[in-house]
Amino acid sequence: MLTQLAGVVLAEAAAHEEAAPLIAPPLVIGAVMLCSLLLLMFVCVSFMNMGNRHAAVESSDDPHKQHTNKHGHHEDPAPSNH
Repeated sequence: MLTQLAGVVLAEAAAHEEAAPLIAPPLVIGAVMLCSLLLLMFVCVSFMNMGNRHAAVESSDDPHKQHTNKHGHHEDPAPSNH
C-alpha cells in the first residue's frame, strides 16, 4: 500500500514539473546523432580491409609468451602404423 502511495505522490510531483529546455528540436537532435553514427560506421568500414594489405608472416616460437603453441598444429601428423 505504501508503494502505491509513493507512486501516486511521485506521479503528481512529475506532472507539475515542466520539461527541461532542449538545445534544438528533437528531430534535429536525432538527425545529428544519426549522421554522426553513420560517419563512425563509414570510418570503421573503410578500415575493414587493413588486415589483407600484407601477406601473412609465419610466427616463430617466442619463449617469452605466456602460452606458446606446443601442440604440433603446424607439423605433419605422425604416420600411422596400419
